[in-house]
Amino acid sequence: METEPIKKVSGGKITFITLICIISAALIYYSIMSMMSPERELSRLKSLPGVITDEKNPVDQRIFTDSAYLKMLRQKSFLQSRSLMAETDSIYFIVNLSDSTANLEISGVSVHETKIKSFRISSILMKGDEYPILTMFSTPLTIANSFATIKKEPVMIKMAPKDTSEYKPDVMPDTSIVEPVNFKLEMTNGIILYVYQEEKEKAADRISFRRFDISDRVTDTWNSVKSVAQFKIPQYHPFIKLIIPRSDAKIIYRALPKKGQIAVYR
Repeated sequence: METEPIKKVSGGKITFITLICIISAALIYYSIMSMMSPERELSRLKSLPGVITDEKNPVDQRIFTDSAYLKMLRQKSFLQSRSLMAETDSIYFIVNLSDSTANLEISGVSVHETKIKSFRISSILMKGDEYPILTMFSTPLTIANSFATIKKEPVMIKMAPKDTSEYKPDVMPDTSIVEPVNFKLEMTNGIILYVYQEEKEKAADRISFRRFDISDRVTDTWNSVKSVAQFKIPQYHPFIKLIIPRSDAKIIYRALPKKGQIAVYR
């Protein structure tokens, strides 16, 4: 009579241990695949059009240890990108992380400038292989998709008056003045630019930021889990995150075209 409960307990322990082993193996597998993701992204960047290596005359990596020379290369890459955008008649975005400024420009003329309060950038864009990164930033980044907490083009529906006696001036307040402004711009080459408002004194601002951030993280995690479940390395997106005043963030987001261009100086 006493042997049966003992067998049941032992069976339960085996099931529990087996479950723990499966979960641990899955987490280890997911971690390994995630760690391989940045390396694969760097390899992808090297294969992009424009990143051409000459096998007979390979780039001497020692030149990238010279900080003065490296600074000149970065400036050259940045100026090339700006020059290409200045030839267009469209508004574009300049992000200068070196002096913490962000500008909207048209044909080389600054039309709006703001100070970047703080920023974060993926290590792959700062400490990765300089040659493909410099080559990539020598051409403008092009926006593929955008997501924001405010509307790109605010629309107000209004009924036309029958005559002048029924006309009433608009008294509807601009709610976007106090709306939290956080947005992200996905580039065609995989880089993501995040822009967050600096102001977080109000509860609504903090809640909006948390919702925006959590939604983005959940989407990214879900996509990674799906890739790992299909035995694929998750896609890694290098990022640049800026914190600027709310009013400037709203102006920049609404001023940029849907397929606008961006130049970045690191």
